[in-house]
Amino acid sequence: MFTKKIMPLLWPCNYRISRKSSIESKKFLDQQVALVIGSTYGIGLAIARRLAQDGATVLLNSRKQENVDKAVRELTEEGLNVSGTTCHVGRAEDRERLVETVLGVNVTSHFLMAKLVVPHMQNEGGGSIIICTSLAAFRPHQDIGPYCVSKTALLSLTQVLAMALQPMNIRVNGLAFGLINTSFSNVMINTTEKQKEIMTLYGIPRIGEPEECGGIASFLCSPDASYINGTNIAVSGGCHGRL
Repeated sequence: MFTKKIMPLLWPCNYRISRKSSIESKKFLDQQVALVIGSTYGIGLAIARRLAQDGATVLLNSRKQENVDKAVRELTEEGLNVSGTTCHVGRAEDRERLVETVLGVNVTSHFLMAKLVVPHMQNEGGGSIIICTSLAAFRPHQDIGPYCVSKTALLSLTQVLAMALQPMNIRVNGLAFGLINTSFSNVMINTTEKQKEIMTLYGIPRIGEPEECGGIASFLCSPDASYINGTNIAVSGGCHGRL
């Protein structure tokens, strides 16, 4: 069913980023297929857009059809090669349907999605998996305890899968996002004082933008990152993460 390697990927400030030079550069993901889980808004959408800009054919997904339709329409109008389907990665029947189409919500879903997609990637000679985690995995906060625990588990899952899949030429890396300007972070920093408190704690001078997550994700999927495996990279404005 799959013709090329599949790369599944598993969120306020006035800072604006110019991507013109990147978009006009060589499309090093040409003829590659990317599945981006939870990709209709925020970081997921930014990653999907960047992968498509760099030449990949991208499959978007979300739980709600209206969100999928909106994101596909938006990126298609930008001249990008994308399609979309609904999928709740916590439900077995939806995961199966997503795999049949070209191919989480928690650690188990990440593992089960990898289990389903790996045989297809192996048939194509390899690929790249990116697991999106959070700086909260390294620097937990009491207000979001369960979230921090689940994200810490993904750090270990990244390394375990990297070791297990390396013989199949499948690389697995993680991206630990810091404060990014999304609806999720806006709930956390809903007041100016709360924002200052978290930014002081983490030592980050400003909040990041979703577009700043897309470039590093595209890089990890590219041949330029062919010797990077089992690494969790902090995309956090300089706040270092370590356990």
